[in-house]
This record gives sequence, structure tokens and C-alpha cells, in this order.
Amino acid sequence: MSEAAVKPNPAAPSLAVRHLSKAFGGVQAVRDVSFDLGKGELLALIGPNGAGKSTCFNMLNGQIRADSGSVSLAGTELIGRSPADIWRRGVGRTFQITATFPSMTVAENVAMVLMSQRHELFSFLKTAVQRHRKKALELLDLVGMTGQADRPCGVLSYGDLKRVELAVALGNEPSVLLMDEPTAGMAPRERIELMGLAARLVRDLGLSVLFTEHDMDIVFGHADRIIVLSRGELIAEGTAEQIRSNPLVLKTYLGEGQIYGRKEG
Repeated sequence: MSEAAVKPNPAAPSLAVRHLSKAFGGVQAVRDVSFDLGKGELLALIGPNGAGKSTCFNMLNGQIRADSGSVSLAGTELIGRSPADIWRRGVGRTFQITATFPSMTVAENVAMVLMSQRHELFSFLKTAVQRHRKKALELLDLVGMTGQADRPCGVLSYGDLKRVELAVALGNEPSVLLMDEPTAGMAPRERIELMGLAARLVRDLGLSVLFTEHDMDIVFGHADRIIVLSRGELIAEGTAEQIRSNPLVLKTYLGEGQIYGRKEG
């Protein structure tokens, strides 16, 4: 394992990943990966296609069972727990492709997650949605979507749907948020605005965010710290400047002579 594999933050981490490994048949997708996600940190997980990013990400919230290793949320072991249990313990997640109910309003979509968090039945949907409307509007205010609360999700732009998805992910008041390719499919200005919003939530709510991303300008422009996977192994971690100048990262992923981190648009 690389020396870069274990460099915990000085403060107690929100999420501590230790020696995480997963194989599919004879293919070792993730090998002995360890890192910390600090409280109030925006941490990027990057690497070339096939590096093991998705597998690693999916083990953190229980969608894939790790072969070995530990994922600890504020001292509570998450390995072996279901995605629903991990979600209720405070790990939220957004996905590459948005999944909202198109015929329901923005506020109703957010209210649905509040009902799920409280194990409420959906028999009297309209009544339950109204009961949770105030909290739903508070969450929508965090992502700048209160003005569209009563519009059906089916008429929203893709960028606005991503904001709704973020409000939904905040519905269980997570301490850790996993964002899988959050800006995929978005226009350049929308990408910058969404990651700026994520950075503000980290700062204002003390939220800890781990995100994967292929747009290196977004990564270098917003991440507090970056970790790099290659062929299932963690090969580097550090600040944007450290990663930009890391010879191994340049060789295996970024390429020589590349400059990242300038504002888009």
C-alpha cells in the first residue's frame, strides 16, 4: 500500500475508511484503500476509468458489500449494514442520473423523503405532504428552489433537478453526503453553480462531502482535498496544488503539461 494511503486529518474524521477491498471474480476492483473524510470537508475522489471509484463509492453506503476493511461513521461501523440503515444513520447520497417523480411537485418530492425518514405510510399522501411542507420548503431554500416548490419536476431544467435531488439528499439531515458525478450532464455554468452550492453547504452546515467527478476544473476549483485511485489502489492524496504536481498522478491520469482549476464560463 502506498504511503499516501493513510494520512488522516488532525481532527476526528466524519468518515474513516480503512483497508477497503473488493474483488469481482479474478478482478481486484479496490485494493486496501484507506482515507479520512474530515468534518466540514469537500473531498474529491478522482481517477481514470476503471480505477475503482464507483466500486469504492458504492461500498461506502452499502450498495456493494466489501470483501474486507472498515467504514466507520463517527465510530459506528457501516460495513454489513443495508443502504437504508446507513442512510438513516446520516449518510446521504446523490446519483449521476436524477430520480424524481416527474408528475409530483418539487415540494412533494422533498416531502416524500421526510415521510420515509419517519417510516410513515403513503396511504394518505396528500395529507402527509402538507404536514411536511414547511420542512420541505426549508430544505428547498437551502438549494435556492423555493420559488419552484409548486412546479412539477417534469418541467424543470436538468440543473434545477440536480438541486431538487440535493434537497432530497439533505432530508435525513446527514452528517456525510456522497455525491456521485454531481455535475454530469450539466452545462458549464450549472456545474460551477452546483459545486459552489455544495461548498456553501459544507461551510454553513458543517456537512462532510465526498464527491466523484471527471471535470478537473470543477475538482481543482472547489475541492478542499483530493484523493486519486488508479487500478483499485489509492496512489495520492493532497491539496489541488499537490495533486497537480504529483508525478505519478500526472503519468497515470492527468497527463503532462495540463493546467486545471481555472473558472469556467
